[in-house]
Amino acid sequence: MEWFHPDPYILVLTGAGFLIALVAWLPLALRRLPLSLPIVCIGLGAALFSLPQVGLDPSPLAYPDITERFTEFVVIIALMGAGLKLDRVFGIRRWQVAWRLILVTMPLGILAITVLLGTLAGLPWIVALLLGAVLAPTDPVLAADVQVGPPKGGEEDEVRFGLTAEAGLNDGAAFPFVNLAIVLAAAGTGEPWAAKWLGYHVLWEIGAGVAGGYLIGRAFGWLTFRIPAETKLAQTGDGLIALAATFISYGLTEMIHSYGFLSVFVTALTFRHAHRSHDFHREMHDVTEQVERLAMMVLLLLFGGALANGLLGALVWTDIVAALVILLVIRPVTGLIGLAGLKATGSEKLTIAFFGIRGVGSFYYLAYGLNSMEIDGADRLWAIVGLVVVISVFLHGLTVTPLMRLLDRSHGRDPDAEGVPPPGLQGPGAGEDVSRKAS
Repeated sequence: MEWFHPDPYILVLTGAGFLIALVAWLPLALRRLPLSLPIVCIGLGAALFSLPQVGLDPSPLAYPDITERFTEFVVIIALMGAGLKLDRVFGIRRWQVAWRLILVTMPLGILAITVLLGTLAGLPWIVALLLGAVLAPTDPVLAADVQVGPPKGGEEDEVRFGLTAEAGLNDGAAFPFVNLAIVLAAAGTGEPWAAKWLGYHVLWEIGAGVAGGYLIGRAFGWLTFRIPAETKLAQTGDGLIALAATFISYGLTEMIHSYGFLSVFVTALTFRHAHRSHDFHREMHDVTEQVERLAMMVLLLLFGGALANGLLGALVWTDIVAALVILLVIRPVTGLIGLAGLKATGSEKLTIAFFGIRGVGSFYYLAYGLNSMEIDGADRLWAIVGLVVVISVFLHGLTVTPLMRLLDRSHGRDPDAEGVPPPGLQGPGAGEDVSRKAS
């Protein structure tokens, strides 16, 4: 039509309006359906970028630096939100489900995926190791439906706590293995790698990341809740403080070459511990959640567009088999091995082991790895990771609502009840008064 010639800027504004409306409305509409927000986003992205009028291929291969930075941004926001909403007091015994998943399940997963891709898929062993580190961690962004609710929300049973704490910790814990692949690739040029990897990428980057995150969390906790003045940050009532803590924690620790992902999560835990019962935590969590959901939807729309433009075109049949084995065999088996002996029911262990959701974190690690080392066949690596994420999004997205509702009912909770917090499970941290004020 002659009269319909909208300016591209106006189209962007209109599309952004629809996107924000969907961010607000879709979670409520999908609450009782066996369908997830990521599934809808990927579908919308595939439909949108299939239109000939769009004329853009948002492939990560075409925009490697943007892909790394955008996925990095989404992950750090999710990590701050995950740390703020955990009610359980940090401790070795109280957090044993998380330690099992980080120290047993994830390394076993990296090893198993490396062997699988090096044998069945025929990838070079260094590349297989990189993908093992990329695909073993669970995702803090796409796992909202299996995580705990907002601060003091009363939704912290062992399953939800375990999956939230795992997603918060393992993005940082997987980084040494990504860097191991990078230093091994450089070792082919004669550069010594063992001392550099262990001393720098493991001891220094983990230690400095944890220490930096703790100090920054303490500083923000004092400024927000403890400073003896009316100028304390909690008086602002502005949840944007959480974004400030996120960016400062990530930025400062990255400046000293440590693991910023780990630092952000530790900052969030320390920040929350400064005054566990304060309502301001809910305001900060709500801001991070809204920013995270909006950024996640944009990213998944682009991912759907990349799929529609042939992101999976480089796959061979062994890659498809490997992707299914990673999600249906390796994660559940390594998860159950890690949880062996945990004081929890069989259904709880199975649920935790099954919901090893892969997503935005895997995109970041692959983009980071490819931007840091010379690898042939990057299109196939993106196809493998993209396939694993697609299968995970649909497999876990279609099953999360019925399985979590079934789990709630098995523990005497009504998933349809409004304002009735679940009683939680008997186990580490259960029955603990996590809402007490810090002394």
